[in-house]
Amino acid sequence: MAAKKKTKTKTKAKKKTTAKKATRKMKTRKPNAAFMKPLTPSTTLSSIIGTKPLPRTEVTKKLWAYIKKNGLQDQTEKRYILADDKLKAVFGGKGRVSMFEMTKYVSKHLS
Repeated sequence: MAAKKKTKTKTKAKKKTTAKKATRKMKTRKPNAAFMKPLTPSTTLSSIIGTKPLPRTEVTKKLWAYIKKNGLQDQTEKRYILADDKLKAVFGGKGRVSMFEMTKYVSKHLS
């Protein structure tokens, strides 16, 4: 049996380049109403961020400001927070919480 050689013909399609106009206006994103709704913190959380109703985004910002101010972020693994006495009350008694768990525990203290 003789092996037949297959010949490949390559055809390159010419690409047309068209200049797109950059006249599109950027649409501004509307914030999600659920994130912007002011929520009242519980008494344990209010000892850290204050008693004024705040949106979730501001609560997270204030918590991170407290964590950075008091040096509560784990230096070897920065995604973990080492809780002091005030944060232990918010985190359900846990001494070490990841950033992702933090939002779960904080949401229980907002209404």
